[in-house]
Amino acid sequence: MKLNCWQYKDCGLEAGGSKCDTMDVCPASTETRLDNVHDGKNAGRACWIIPNTLCEGKGRAIFSIKFIECKKCDFYEYVIQQEDKNLINPIELARRVE
Repeated sequence: MKLNCWQYKDCGLEAGGSKCDTMDVCPASTETRLDNVHDGKNAGRACWIIPNTLCEGKGRAIFSIKFIECKKCDFYEYVIQQEDKNLINPIELARRVE
């Protein structure tokens, strides 16, 4: 089964999530332009592309800085392992949400 970031991290910040009454909804869960990328819902399997995702409680707006951090993330590694040769180039994905 392929999990979205909010399922893998169990963060509760997806639309309708358990923590959304006290915190903002993470934009990865609502970004429809990346729906179905890597078989995920919205940007749930390409969250490293979306500005201001709420990873580790910190939103990062600048892609180049954000992506450096995201490449260290266990969820990013999880998607890379699952997608292998089908992983879509991050630059191509970033163009979809410009």
